[in-house]
Amino acid sequence: MPSAERTDRADLTADCTNCFALCCVGLAFTASQDFAIDKAPGTPCPNLAADDRCSIHTGLRGRGFQGCTVYDCFGAGQRLSQETFGGVSWREAPHTAPQMFAALPVLRQLHEMLWYLAEAETLASASALRTELGWSAQETERLARLPINKLLALDVAAHRVGVSELLSEVSALVRAGVGGGRKKDRRGADLIGARLKGADLCGADLRGAYLIGADLSGADLRRADLIGADLRDANLAGADLTDAIFVTQAQVNAARGDQSTKIPIGLTRPSHWD
Repeated sequence: MPSAERTDRADLTADCTNCFALCCVGLAFTASQDFAIDKAPGTPCPNLAADDRCSIHTGLRGRGFQGCTVYDCFGAGQRLSQETFGGVSWREAPHTAPQMFAALPVLRQLHEMLWYLAEAETLASASALRTELGWSAQETERLARLPINKLLALDVAAHRVGVSELLSEVSALVRAGVGGGRKKDRRGADLIGARLKGADLCGADLRGAYLIGADLSGADLRRADLIGADLRDANLAGADLTDAIFVTQAQVNAARGDQSTKIPIGLTRPSHWD
């Protein structure tokens, strides 16, 4: 079966202990509500210690670095560090730094696709597409294993098109039969600050929707497709995301919820919700 060799989802979870702090160095920061400072790409964050650990990790939100708490590399950081570059850090081999930092966003996209494909393969409603999902996961994994020169030359956007189309088919199968039909097609909708308290969004297509600061308290989001939805500062207090599909830990971390918020199995309730 194609799915037999798929990447274990545990490998798609960030493991900072096996990463060379690539996101803390390679990525740029722009002073905003999410970042307290400006930082150029390729420049180590001033909070980064010599052992590649964040010196203010437990106080990031209070120190103005909320953006750091919602970034997720989906395990791309440790793969680049330990596999692609064989465990040799940019500190030890400075000449590798440009390639290492440039490869992070490419491999992150591939790992994000693997995350969604792995979830899709577990969905009973999408069983008719299991073979296609398995092949897609295999090809995405093959690309993720490319040597650095080929990884940097990869047209990852073109590959994403095919994966996205397949995931859209999965979404349609999962949401089929849920009331609302076209009324719940809010793909890419601008719902910034929207008042959706108690809204019936069961089975809604919210792919890529802008839900920044939206009031979704008490909303029914069961079986909703939230792939790529921006949930920064969205109020999920008492909301029900049971069986919502394609939700990531980063999305949950970016939102505001409480002990009555129901989140999908496999995700962790953020400490700042308490």
